[in-house]
Amino acid sequence: MINALIRFSVENRLIVLLLVAIMSAGGAYSLINLPIDAVPDVTNVQVQVLTAAPSLAPLEMERQVTFPVEVAMSGLPDIEEIRSVSKFGLSAVTVVFDESVDTYFARQLVLERLAQAREQIPESIGSPEMGPISTGLGEIYQYELKSPDGSYDAKALRTVQDWNVRRQLLGVPGATEINSFGGYEKQYQVRLDPAKLQSFGLTMRDVFEAVSRNNANVGGAYIQKGAEQYLLRGLGLVENPEDIGNIVVKTGPEGVPVYVKNVGEIVEGSTVRQGAVTADGKGEIVAGIVLMLKGANSRTVVEAVKERVEQVKKSLPAGVELSPFYDRTALIDRAIATVEKNLVEGAILVIVVLMLLLGNWRGALLVATIIPLSMLFAAILMRAFNVSGNLMSLGALDFGLIVDGAVVMVENTIRRRAEAQHEAETLGHHENPQRTILESCIEVARPVVFAVAIIAIVYLPILSLRGIEGKMFVPMALTVVFALLGSLLLSLTYVPAMMTLVLRGKVSEKESFLIRWAKRAYIPAFDFVGRYRAQALALAVGLVAISGAIFPYLGSEFIPRLDEGDLAVQVQRLPSVSLEESVRNTTEVEKVLMEFPEVKTVISKTGRAEVATDPMSVDFSDLYVALKPHDEWTTTEDKTELVEKMSEALERRVPGAIVSFSQPIELRVAELISGVRSDVAIKLYGDDLKVLKEKADEIVRSVQAVQGAEDVKAEATSGLPQLQIKPDRAAIARYGLNVEDVNDMVESVVAGKEAGQVYEGEQRFNLVVRLDEASGQNVDAIRNLLLTAPNGSRVPLAQVADIQLVEDAAQITREDTRRRIGVELNVRGRDIGSFVEEAQAKIAREVQLPPGYYLKWGGTFENLQRASQRLLIVVPIALFLIFVLLYTTFNSIKQALLIYTGIPFAIVGGIVALALRGMPFSISAGVGFIALFGVAVLNGVVMVSFINHLREEGKTVLDAVREGAETRLRPVLMTALVASLGFIPMALATSAGAEVQRPLATVVIGGLITSTLLTLLILPTLYGWVEKDREGEFTEDEI
Repeated sequence: MINALIRFSVENRLIVLLLVAIMSAGGAYSLINLPIDAVPDVTNVQVQVLTAAPSLAPLEMERQVTFPVEVAMSGLPDIEEIRSVSKFGLSAVTVVFDESVDTYFARQLVLERLAQAREQIPESIGSPEMGPISTGLGEIYQYELKSPDGSYDAKALRTVQDWNVRRQLLGVPGATEINSFGGYEKQYQVRLDPAKLQSFGLTMRDVFEAVSRNNANVGGAYIQKGAEQYLLRGLGLVENPEDIGNIVVKTGPEGVPVYVKNVGEIVEGSTVRQGAVTADGKGEIVAGIVLMLKGANSRTVVEAVKERVEQVKKSLPAGVELSPFYDRTALIDRAIATVEKNLVEGAILVIVVLMLLLGNWRGALLVATIIPLSMLFAAILMRAFNVSGNLMSLGALDFGLIVDGAVVMVENTIRRRAEAQHEAETLGHHENPQRTILESCIEVARPVVFAVAIIAIVYLPILSLRGIEGKMFVPMALTVVFALLGSLLLSLTYVPAMMTLVLRGKVSEKESFLIRWAKRAYIPAFDFVGRYRAQALALAVGLVAISGAIFPYLGSEFIPRLDEGDLAVQVQRLPSVSLEESVRNTTEVEKVLMEFPEVKTVISKTGRAEVATDPMSVDFSDLYVALKPHDEWTTTEDKTELVEKMSEALERRVPGAIVSFSQPIELRVAELISGVRSDVAIKLYGDDLKVLKEKADEIVRSVQAVQGAEDVKAEATSGLPQLQIKPDRAAIARYGLNVEDVNDMVESVVAGKEAGQVYEGEQRFNLVVRLDEASGQNVDAIRNLLLTAPNGSRVPLAQVADIQLVEDAAQITREDTRRRIGVELNVRGRDIGSFVEEAQAKIAREVQLPPGYYLKWGGTFENLQRASQRLLIVVPIALFLIFVLLYTTFNSIKQALLIYTGIPFAIVGGIVALALRGMPFSISAGVGFIALFGVAVLNGVVMVSFINHLREEGKTVLDAVREGAETRLRPVLMTALVASLGFIPMALATSAGAEVQRPLATVVIGGLITSTLLTLLILPTLYGWVEKDREGEFTEDEI
């Protein structure tokens, strides 16, 4: 079949070229429309269930909301994890599904169970709703609204954001939610005076029911008049504060009405805030966050948002301005620029090497055309399989591997044509170029297919990865396999067809000066190793042993940290802090950071937004620190050093705040995937919140002493001050009151009860009934609130309830239906693997856990463990498959094992290269080792198959080994050079995203150096040793 395909291509080259042109057009279209992002979206398949109950404490949220939701979700199929957090006014339950589950199907499953959960949740508390269909990479665009002339205050700006800007941006394709943050959400309030209520003999419930009854429109169908019909409408909605004030609550004995305005005032207030946004140390702003739909093209969505923003600006009221402060395309452009630079430089190096080694510029240019054509072919399959173009999927392409098949084809054809021309001149007849090209291509077709098969098998372990590592590296493996498949098809069709055009004239096989120089150095070295064979083999085994001894000292980490260019700073305070104090404290932090000349702007989010996808409380702030371009830095040139200087300045000038540093995307993705915001999380599980807190503090003290531990802190689970009002059932019974009367009073002090809405055109605002400001100013005022008994007497709240100021839970975190507390920390200055190993031993010695309590380690360390365990299983399986392939090809266990010696020698170079560059072992480096195995085996196959071929022609083992080693020097060097040079730009890159690519490239380059030396020096020597007594026994077909 392969031979027939090559023959068809040579005989029908115009058809082949036409098909290649069509493929190129399709590839160009796919490339233009390929989803582009900086990094792969590694967020797991999850659905958030959010329930807002603005007045409930964390314990009530857990008991009445979180627990029923968790129970309802527990029986769903394919669930991996359920975790939740209950805070003041919010319950957030995250249901994580297996990766095989479609996101929309998962949401459908959750939606069905929500109906069951709602039946268990009191109607007055709130209704659980699903969060937006977004991911850790969803926050793609953020902006602020401001009023430079001061004509709009924070409440007016928030109204413009909610009812003008947000509604227009929601229409952008790919935008799933526009989250408003900061400012004051407008609300109409009826603020009742308790004294006036009592003077009129009214209760708060009377006013609430009166307002509710007097704020509605109704329809009465229609009446018919002659040939026409008239709709009936009853218009009873209130339209302004005057309408509300004129609602009659009751009529007195003499027929005198008591209006709402007689017992309180009607004002334009604001809802109870749970968050605020500040900027650059200058105070509060109103912000908007654009969340992208999961799976959408971030570059396309951002561009569409920008276009819509320009339209929105035209519709803004005079005195209001909109300006962006975060735009994902900046990071995307930087990352893609890194990929483009590395790919272009790698392609140029490969082309130059091909020209130098092939000795034929036409053949070299033909091979070079495989690079863009393979990319276009890969783009078609990437779009078909929904693989986005990003730092990982495109950044790991090695053009040296991609052109390897074409190099074999062209190199063999040049050699065969030169021999055929020489023979024709000697015998005096004409050579048939087309026939020679056809025969030369068929001769090496099987080795070319075999090479691709080996590389594809080598990438099988990567395709088996799951979780965050799978989402990062599987797209890379798929892209490489797609490009290799394209290269194979092109090598079997396009290359033979083109060679009949570009190599049909006189062809001479010239040795380039590089090959001549290499031979002059190689042959004496080969002879030296042959003379001292035992010593050379002992040295080789010693190098393997030394590298094995070095490996444990490399350390380990999951994936090198991608430099996003900006910083994310987290500030944590005491749980008892108020929102106003948090805002003041955050403003001070901003001022300190703005003093660094490297900082462009600082935007802080304290607490949570209206759509609480990030459920922070008011004691917690996230700061987005946008940095200037690196060439404008003056304090330091190193980002780690800059972070240390910032940390020192904040510790000195803003005492009392616990500060930690991360990066925007990294922080959000880590939280969504594992529920923590740090490199390493120590999760302690148990039932008693007090015991959990005590043991977490012990762990903090223990782990702080471990070298490399930074930003160590335990989750703030306690210390939230509460004024608890517990009805005295005996007392309320004496006065003829109910618990509901007391609870109504408690609920109405600040938050109020919603009695309807006020419509202003298309805008609508809640209308609540609450007590006036004086009633809830302090504890004494609340103690003295008066309840009206059925007999008309007035009873102070303190007489019918026990009122105490206590500290209770600030938040309750649960995983898999158990309470847990987390100790979070970042690791700087050492690898995560060795840090965790030391920390685990220290905690085991110093912290004793009660029965029923246990620890789990999470964060990136958990990802590293999971990926390592999977690779330990699938890598040996892939190596075994390669061995089977080698055995079926050579029909010899000895020769299969002989070729296999290339793998440990390749590992030697990879380990030494990591050690020399001071890089720990990571999954990126592991992927580099996997890719390296394929090239190492290929070089051995090239050498052994040619030596076998020479022996089949009748040469002795020693003669075959020597001639084979000398003849295959150029192909082996060419394969190694083009493969390694394609990675050199990646290994040396310092721009955005290079951190993830450098270990992979370093391993491949280092490993190729040692495996090539093995193939050229040790492998032939070993071959002569093991085959010296098996003269002439080969009967296999030519490889």
